[in-house]
Amino acid sequence: MDRTDRKILEALQEDARLSSAELAERVSLTTSPCWRRVKRLEEEGVITGYQARIDPERLGYQVMAFVYISLDLKNVQSLQAFEDAVMGIPQVLACHRISGRYDHQLVVVAEDLAAYGKFAEANINSLPGIKEIYTSFVLREVKSTTNPPLPAA
Repeated sequence: MDRTDRKILEALQEDARLSSAELAERVSLTTSPCWRRVKRLEEEGVITGYQARIDPERLGYQVMAFVYISLDLKNVQSLQAFEDAVMGIPQVLACHRISGRYDHQLVVVAEDLAAYGKFAEANINSLPGIKEIYTSFVLREVKSTTNPPLPAA
């Protein structure tokens, strides 16, 4: 990855809706070579997709929680059964298998605390193999990004 690739990634991280011409202008290339570089970055898996960032509060989700889960069994089948079940729950924005006391961390949204309580009873508490659940509620989001910093030249 060279300096031009990094410029392309920076521009797309800032605004993924740029047209090929706008992107090429920002990175000082003509349209065709710029488009070829973007396609190469996509094919290499550096760019994995494009999406709109949506404010959960604007959709009525006033509560965000980090839910830590410890499972009874840590074998492959138990871990996979849990992860498969989580994949089908839209309110779970992210699920990470983690090290330490807990096996997984979920990021969950709900309309309010009462809705979260109902959601937890109906969904989280019924996930397979749960031994322990610990929940922390977000008081204020300080920083949120899904893009990693780009490596230095």
